[in-house]
Amino acid sequence: MLAIEEHVELKPYNTLALHSVARYFFSLETIADLPAALAFARDKKLPVLMLGGGSNLVLAADFDGLVINNRLQGISFDVYGEEVKVTAAAGENWHQLVMLCLRNGYYGLENLVLIPGSVGAAPIQNIGAYGVELVQSFHSLTGWDTEQQVFRSLSAEDCQFAYRDSIFKHALKGRFYITEVSLQLSTRPEATIAYKALREQLTADGCLQPTPLQVADTVMAVRRSKLPDPAELANAGSFFKNPLVSAAALKQLQQQEPSIVHYPQPNGEVKLAAGWLLQQAGWKGKRVGNVGMHSEQSIVLVNYDSATGSDVLELASRIQQDIMQKFSVQLEIEPVVY
Repeated sequence: MLAIEEHVELKPYNTLALHSVARYFFSLETIADLPAALAFARDKKLPVLMLGGGSNLVLAADFDGLVINNRLQGISFDVYGEEVKVTAAAGENWHQLVMLCLRNGYYGLENLVLIPGSVGAAPIQNIGAYGVELVQSFHSLTGWDTEQQVFRSLSAEDCQFAYRDSIFKHALKGRFYITEVSLQLSTRPEATIAYKALREQLTADGCLQPTPLQVADTVMAVRRSKLPDPAELANAGSFFKNPLVSAAALKQLQQQEPSIVHYPQPNGEVKLAAGWLLQQAGWKGKRVGNVGMHSEQSIVLVNYDSATGSDVLELASRIQQDIMQKFSVQLEIEPVVY
C-alpha cells in the first residue's frame, strides 16, 4: 500500500521557495514503487510531477495532481583499466556525487560541481557549466516508460541532448521517469579549462597546470562569489538560457553593441551571454516587489520575500519584452514552469 499524502505544501521542496500545494504527494524510496505510484495517477487521470531537488522549476500555481518526490539512493562504480562507469540513483544529490567521484580519483565532472539538484534532473536539462556539459560524460540512463509500461535504458543518442535540452522536454515529456543515470569517467587527471572565466581565475591563482580537484575548487569559489546560496536567498540558478542566434544576426547586433559577449558554436550559430544582455539593459540588481535579478549575477532571479509564481513569471515576461525591444533577441526561461 502506497503512503500517498494529500494537500502537501511544496514550498520546502523548491529552491525558489514558491508556495504551491500538491493535491497528492508520494515519497519514492524504492524503484519498485514507481509503477504503482504512476498507476495511481493514471487511474485518477492526474498529471504527475517528478520532483528531485526542486532547483530547476517554477511552481506558478497549486499542483492538482501527484507529486513524486524522488528519494532513490545508491551509487556504484565499475572500474576497468583507466575507465570508470559510475551509476547513481536519480534521487542522489548531484554535487555530492561529483565530489565523491573526485575523492575516488574519477574525473570528468569537476567543472560541474555545486550545480544544485538531483542526479535524475541532470539529463533532462543536459546541465552544463564552465565549458563542460553532462553529455560529454554521459553513458546511459534507466527509467519507467509509461507508454510501454516497462523499465528501459536510453543511450546518449536516444536522449537527443542539445544545449540545456533533451528528449525529456519534448517527445518523452510526461512519459518517461528517470530512476538511475550512468556516467563514463576516467582515472586520467585531464583538466578542462577552456572556459575564459575559469582559465583567468586559475591564472590569477598561479595555477597554470591545475589538477581536476583544483579545477573543482576554483569553480566552487567562482560560483560562490557570484551565485547566491538558495538556502540563504531563494533562487533557481540561471533563469534564462544563453540565446543562440545566427552569424548574420550577430553582425547586426555588433553594429549596435560592438562589445557584445558571444561564443561561436560548431554549427555556425553564435551563443550570446544572457547575463550580459540583462546587465546592459539595466536589470542587474533590479528589484520589483518581492522578486528581482541578483546584484552580483544578473541572470539569477531571486525571491526576496514570499513571492508567488505569478510574481516570478510577470518579472520574467517584462525582462523578455525589454530584451526583445532593445536587442531583438528572444530570451527563453531555463527552469520548467508548472
